Amino acid sequence: MGEILIAIAILGGLGVVFGAVLAAASKVFYVETDPRLEQLNECLPGANCGGCGYAGCGGYAEAVLKGEAPIGKCASGGNECAQAMAAIMGVKAEAVTRKVALVRCSGQKRYDKSGNLVAGARVKAEYEGFQDCLSASRIGGNGPLSCKFGCLGFGTCVSACKYDAISVVGGVAQVNEDRCVGCMACAAVCPRQLIVPVEPNRNVVIACNSMAKGAVTTRGCTVGCIGCGLCKKICPRDAITVTNNLAVIDYSKCDNCGLCATVCPKKLIKDSNVENLPDRGVVLARNN
Repeated sequence: MGEILIAIAILGGLGVVFGAVLAAASKVFYVETDPRLEQLNECLPGANCGGCGYAGCGGYAEAVLKGEAPIGKCASGGNECAQAMAAIMGVKAEAVTRKVALVRCSGQKRYDKSGNLVAGARVKAEYEGFQDCLSASRIGGNGPLSCKFGCLGFGTCVSACKYDAISVVGGVAQVNEDRCVGCMACAAVCPRQLIVPVEPNRNVVIACNSMAKGAVTTRGCTVGCIGCGLCKKICPRDAITVTNNLAVIDYSKCDNCGLCATVCPKKLIKDSNVENLPDRGVVLARNN
């Protein structure tokens, strides 16, 4: 019994000694934390999406505190977050314009009752490997699609999105702008670099990434841009350029007039203010 009590006393004494050592060490090696770091973290949404380029919200807050990162890189937090962080740091922040992701592909596959492809990107081979876009893109011949620029549709971007803002429809990723915060985590994992940030609620969209010549694009997809230049010619604000066989809109010049959509032979250019008659392919009305 006496030996047990001695052992307990020794262990208790060691506990007291080690506790005292740890307490002393904590005071000796104490590193003072800037209280602004916690305040900056409270401004951020805590999504840890990585859209700012840092490893989570904490990493970005620390970089801002050290002056290594500019304020306003948190797309999830938007302008409100940027202004709050600027107030903490005692600086003035520029207004942050909301952006959303745009998938530059319109090759949704549509089939007839017999199962024949009538529209969209053509498939040259069945893919049975890992259901991942990067893995599929490494298959010989640039993947299973005939178009080497199109969306592979295996949903790698869907898995990367923390806001449930992307889904795959007809083999092509689509973005729900109401849910998208513009963090661009989806763009970071797209092996074909199809996803770009744009301002939301655009009327006119050219969703294509094909830089192949017109004949090659047509063989791979029924709705791909053939670089004909008709949209560029009709644009009254010189907002469209055709580079590497691909039409691209400069949204800083575009006024959403929609004239380009009326002349596109592939009906690739979409205008949300125009109602098209599928059987006649003509513009019915415009709601300005």
